[in-house]
Amino acid sequence: MSYKVEKLVLQAAIEREKHKPHLPFMTQPVGDTVVEYDWARTMDEARRMAAYLRSLDLPDNSNIAMVSKNCAHFVITELAIWLAGHCTVALYPTLTADTVSYILEHSEARLLFVGKLDDWELMRPGVPADMPKIGFSLAPEDDYQPWDEVIASVEPITDDPVWPGDRRALICYTSGSTGRPKGVMHSFDSISAPAYLQGDLFGITEGDRVLSYLPLAHVFERAVVEAGSIYQGVHIFFADSLDSFMRDMLRARPTLFLSVPRLWQKFQSGVFQKFPEKKLARLLKIPLIGRMISKKVLDGLGLGEVRVALSGSAPLPPDLIRWYDKLGLAIMEGYGMTEDFAYSHLSLPGSRKPGYVGKPLTGVISRISESGEIELKSPGLMMGYYKSPDLTAEVMTEDGFFKTGDRGTYDEDGLLRITGRVKELFKTSKGKYIAPAPIENLLNAHHFVELSCVCGAGRPACFAMIQLTDSAQARYDDPALRREVETELAELVERVNARIEEFEHLKFVALAREPWTPENGFLTPTLKIKRDVIESTYEPFLDSWYAAGKRVIWQD
Repeated sequence: MSYKVEKLVLQAAIEREKHKPHLPFMTQPVGDTVVEYDWARTMDEARRMAAYLRSLDLPDNSNIAMVSKNCAHFVITELAIWLAGHCTVALYPTLTADTVSYILEHSEARLLFVGKLDDWELMRPGVPADMPKIGFSLAPEDDYQPWDEVIASVEPITDDPVWPGDRRALICYTSGSTGRPKGVMHSFDSISAPAYLQGDLFGITEGDRVLSYLPLAHVFERAVVEAGSIYQGVHIFFADSLDSFMRDMLRARPTLFLSVPRLWQKFQSGVFQKFPEKKLARLLKIPLIGRMISKKVLDGLGLGEVRVALSGSAPLPPDLIRWYDKLGLAIMEGYGMTEDFAYSHLSLPGSRKPGYVGKPLTGVISRISESGEIELKSPGLMMGYYKSPDLTAEVMTEDGFFKTGDRGTYDEDGLLRITGRVKELFKTSKGKYIAPAPIENLLNAHHFVELSCVCGAGRPACFAMIQLTDSAQARYDDPALRREVETELAELVERVNARIEEFEHLKFVALAREPWTPENGFLTPTLKIKRDVIESTYEPFLDSWYAAGKRVIWQD
């Protein structure tokens, strides 16, 4: 796309350093205390680390990797790498050693920054023994050079480098839901435009606050929280741990909040555990009491001051959107990919509808191909896949549109509805093609369903694997409580079947005993299901499950 911002993200950071040095930028919890970073401290540390990186005399625009959970030094390191004239490769903090090894080798990373991690010992075998390493202050103990010692040994650089917009700024490896991660290359142009434009769209300013907890290695958090905050001056608060999440939320009192469907559902489930669903629904209908209850619920979740709520990564169940609407929190659902730096479509006030992901954003041109695939041009469009020109060519049309791999339709108002992945279509033994995503969206709306995966390739009928929510999972070994879950899910199957074509009908749902997590390989780091892993894991049980003739099957 020809759309470009006047000021690239690195120049925006340098301007904040010069004109707003004491503006609060990041709040990092460390145990029971917090460390504050204003723009002066942020850029001083970034400039010192940039000086060290320059002293290594690496080839221009070398790839430098980092692996860390979200923390202040993730952002500082990215700025340092850019100041030094290099390119960032950020790894998800939940990867296996095998994937770590693949990415470090494939990206030809020259150095690895190691940060805040829970499973470093599991990842460490994937790091080449001779690779230089620098450890953040929050990193697990190891033999790398400590960050504080490195920056204390050098003077900060004093120049303000200005790189061309088409220069490679970062490589973001996809989460691997369809096989080996692909290295998506982004330029300064393609990361700057989305960050600036989305902030401008919602009028985000220096008075806004955001809690950073979704993986910064992913483009959604990178674009809106990191790069966006550099442009708009948003104060970033970091979450310390899962156990401290609510404390961190209440400290931040975010006005801007990003989440994904699985977490929006967890928030709802937490409310229902404290407040019976039917009783809450009745109270919300009473005008004065309803407003008081809504405020209490949102304040309890730490969302009481949120004015911009965004959701991405996967479709939000329409009923869940309506539930938050009743609380007075309008979630803007968006659609974007690693390849377009999460900049494609977004719901907006006055232009949103449950089940749809909004209209094309500023500078985006979108169309539906004859096969039903969404194709687009975006200011955030990637440079291509690293070291994979053939793969890059496969996903681009002759006239320069990116083939997303997603199927979709536009309604009469120009709102986009995602109807599934092109490659997720499978055929039953009766010769009918099934698109699993729309069926999964119907299942996922139920308060007992955390995630679902519709399968059935080569079988006479479809079925769904279901991971239960935490509250339902707790009933797995209690026969009496099982009956309630079983009854509700059997009714759910009937309701879902009534809303889909006969050839799509679910024969049964099977309830997974083992939770699906990124750590055990069932989910990507961005909490998307890995269909191939799920299907292969449960394949040995299918003959007996189909023969059982039950609507709901417990994996015992």
